[in-house]
Amino acid sequence: MPYIEFSDKGITLNIKVIPNSSKNELIKEPDRLRLKITAPPVDNKANKFVIEYLSKFFKIPKTSIQIIRGTTSREKTILLVITEKDKRDFIKELLDSK
Repeated sequence: MPYIEFSDKGITLNIKVIPNSSKNELIKEPDRLRLKITAPPVDNKANKFVIEYLSKFFKIPKTSIQIIRGTTSREKTILLVITEKDKRDFIKELLDSK
């Protein structure tokens, strides 16, 4: 399963979240993205932080980011609701440069 898929709805990302890390960092691996975050996996703090971090990283509104699978797991499927081609190209470029 590829870590990034494009569709009419937007971009789907497969991310493994590592909570309680010493720093926040997005790491590109061959089959997924790994996101180290400082937030703990308690009271939905990690999920909220994932959305906040990705919003800043991709420069898109938090409302355009949805966790569609894995809300209680480290393995998450994230949907970036983006329909404009230039934004998709921008995000793809960011991911390719990591």
